[in-house]
Amino acid sequence: MTATAPPGIADIHAAAARLSGLIVETPLIESQELNKRFGGRILFKPETLQRTGSFKFRGAYNKLSSLSEAERSRGVVAFSSGNHAQGVAASAAMFGVKAVIAMPADAPAMKIGNVRKMGAEVVPFDRFRDDRMTVVRPYIERGMVLVPPFDDPAIIAGQGTIGLELMRQARALGVSLDAVVIPCGGGGLSSGISVAVKDASPSTAVWAVEPEHFDDTRRSLAAGARVSNEPGYSSICDAILTAEPGAITFAINRKNLAGAIAVSDRATAQAMRDAMAYLKLVVEPGGCVALAALSSGEIELSGKCVAVVLSGGNVDFGTYAEIMAAA
Repeated sequence: MTATAPPGIADIHAAAARLSGLIVETPLIESQELNKRFGGRILFKPETLQRTGSFKFRGAYNKLSSLSEAERSRGVVAFSSGNHAQGVAASAAMFGVKAVIAMPADAPAMKIGNVRKMGAEVVPFDRFRDDRMTVVRPYIERGMVLVPPFDDPAIIAGQGTIGLELMRQARALGVSLDAVVIPCGGGGLSSGISVAVKDASPSTAVWAVEPEHFDDTRRSLAAGARVSNEPGYSSICDAILTAEPGAITFAINRKNLAGAIAVSDRATAQAMRDAMAYLKLVVEPGGCVALAALSSGEIELSGKCVAVVLSGGNVDFGTYAEIMAAA
């Protein structure tokens, strides 16, 4: 696997071996009430229960594992609104190396606090005015290794281990998945999972889900090339607000996805209520968009078996309470 070549199934299996014993193999769970509502069997993969509270630890640890000791000794640098930051900080602490994370100044305080508790240095920036690469470039020039949030083969392969688990667990339940529905920001999660899913079951449809007005993958698929989001919009889904798809992730998603769906903040908030009420899970907005997509009417659910990835649960109590009250 080169620095730009898309990862294959062998790379995902290698990542799974590196992560063995370090990650939580999150279960598949279901709610009879939600099955009844949607008219099919809906299996949820709660990465909310993962180390650091989201799927991001998988890719971050796999990336640091792929570095040489000399590279790691120079330290690592990343940019993230929170979940990738926590994954990188936790991984760096496990390897005993320095980590610097550039984070938006308006990132959730809980996520910033968690990154600092793990020993990483936080460099704040303005997500609307500052260029992330400009913020981290001085650290790269000093020799620190950049750990990208999604557009990196090792990151994608690490996230793809969710797909390996998912397909193995579905087989153990004796079910064949008609579709897998995945939250999407830059595309690292959806692309990685799609490689594993399509290897195990080529007929399974894979869907990506994005916040309304931040549906760059959906519009890029329609255009046949990467397009950026229009400025001037906001969303409660802070974890998955990216400017455009990654080059590597889009190449994979363009091949593997059945499509992408955009969901409103209102639909996402309702999905968070459903996750709390029927799955007994606290899911952050960006982590819950795939559940929200089930109500869109764009995915055939009647009589089908569909897996939904809940990608993270890092939301502070105050924000969560506000969203629940407004839903």
